[in-house]
Amino acid sequence: MDREEILKRVDHTLLAQGATWEQIKGICDDGIRFGTASVCIPASYVKCASEYVKEQEKKDGKGENERLKICTVIGFPNGYSTTAVKVYETEDAIKNGADEIDMVINIGWVKDARFEDVKEEIKAVKAACGSKVLKVIIETCLLDEEEKKRMCNVVTEAGADYIKTSTGFAGGGATFEDVKLFSENIGPNVKIKAAGGISSFEDALNFIELGADRLGTSRLVKIAKG
Repeated sequence: MDREEILKRVDHTLLAQGATWEQIKGICDDGIRFGTASVCIPASYVKCASEYVKEQEKKDGKGENERLKICTVIGFPNGYSTTAVKVYETEDAIKNGADEIDMVINIGWVKDARFEDVKEEIKAVKAACGSKVLKVIIETCLLDEEEKKRMCNVVTEAGADYIKTSTGFAGGGATFEDVKLFSENIGPNVKIKAAGGISSFEDALNFIELGADRLGTSRLVKIAKG
């Protein structure tokens, strides 16, 4: 698999607290240029980014199906917002033009073994997504192996589209071991997103070979730009 194919699986990401519109516009330009799967950006920039990408790609003569997808995050990065807030965030983001939603689970509920509550929350957010893609961030660096396995089952049963390793804000990112564990425990309806700390095309390829369908990173585009 060459670099171009790997970049097609990348959610080109900028979620820094101080991200500016000029920076967001820059990663949108990069996403269009390198054909990434999406740009993953703060919710406050979704409307501007969606309009900007549509305008840029209209100039290039691209159709709707070829357009760079806009992804945003909800319950981010801690995951302990109420379900009602997460649902509202999701509805608002989609209204503003988001194509994909990455949500953070309530990690405290996992620690309390409230897996049914976690599942119902994911189902509620998925319902708010409608036909849009939902990726569920379980923050692997904060969970033990048994909790990760349970979350593979919960995400599968809740009907989400992806299980995602990390926010990148909790002290740890994707590992080969976690992606392998995911691939062995998720259902056939769920794909895998590895995110956080992916710093080379070699690592990216390893994650893909282990089962990751998406990669959350900003570094690969930087490398491609030289």
